[in-house]
Amino acid sequence: MASVGIQLDAWNFTWKNLWQRLSPECGNQECERGKRRWWNFLRRPPSIRVQSVPFCREQCFDRALAVAVRRVSSPAVSPVAGHRIPLGLLLLSRGQLSEPQLRIALERQRVAGQGRIGEWLRVLGFVNEQQITAALARQWSCPILRTIATASLDRLPLLPASLLEHFVMLPLAYIPATRTLHMVFGEGLDYAVLYAIEQMLNCRTEPCMATPNAVKQRLQHQPHGREDSEIVFDRIADEYELCRIVRSYALRTAAREVRLASCGPYLWARLFRPEPRSAVDLLLPSAVGPSNSGRVGDPRGV
Repeated sequence: MASVGIQLDAWNFTWKNLWQRLSPECGNQECERGKRRWWNFLRRPPSIRVQSVPFCREQCFDRALAVAVRRVSSPAVSPVAGHRIPLGLLLLSRGQLSEPQLRIALERQRVAGQGRIGEWLRVLGFVNEQQITAALARQWSCPILRTIATASLDRLPLLPASLLEHFVMLPLAYIPATRTLHMVFGEGLDYAVLYAIEQMLNCRTEPCMATPNAVKQRLQHQPHGREDSEIVFDRIADEYELCRIVRSYALRTAAREVRLASCGPYLWARLFRPEPRSAVDLLLPSAVGPSNSGRVGDPRGV
């Protein structure tokens, strides 16, 4: 009898998983249609996922998209790096910089009102690029690459070229067994973009450092995949227009899932399609105001 009970439990578990795939519940708790499992199975509308949660119809998708946009746009979701020793003090402690030189560079930076301290130290000729990179690697507690050798494009996940250029970074290698993506940075690490990549690709990232010129030169000769897979928007009026654009492209490309992440000046929306390596990336301005009409996610007008 015990073996029969085990077989029944296994059969019930298999049937439950199959039923969940054929007729998934809607992530909208207020959706009455999503609770009717037989209705979903017999007359199921095309479903789409937002941040890995399924939604049964366009109205539910619109509401979920609006909530996701507001959530990823909130500063609270951006990971913050722990306390780091300032770059100037690191160079000072290593005997590569004098205190008067550091004061001069800080004053130039203050007067100009722009630029990183490392850039000013290099422009003034107080330190070279290799010394700055070594100090940055120590500051972020990560290894240094003397030479950059990336894997072939078909072995690397596709990332938006605009993000790579903005953050001066490159994918180096991907290990499928551990789902680990190795990234190299040229101008300091950005944990927000690493977190975004992890969320988009469902992987873990391992960063390292290289000189800015080495990364930039490699970026110039790095193929980035299909040109039509990345769309950059310069201006967005408000959250309503942002949601309307994402929704429109999701329906136009027959996307099966939409994932969103905040990356510095961009809100990165990736639209996953059934075909492998056919995702579409939308890069929208992250600094947009709330909708004046209060109808963020409203499907009307699309």
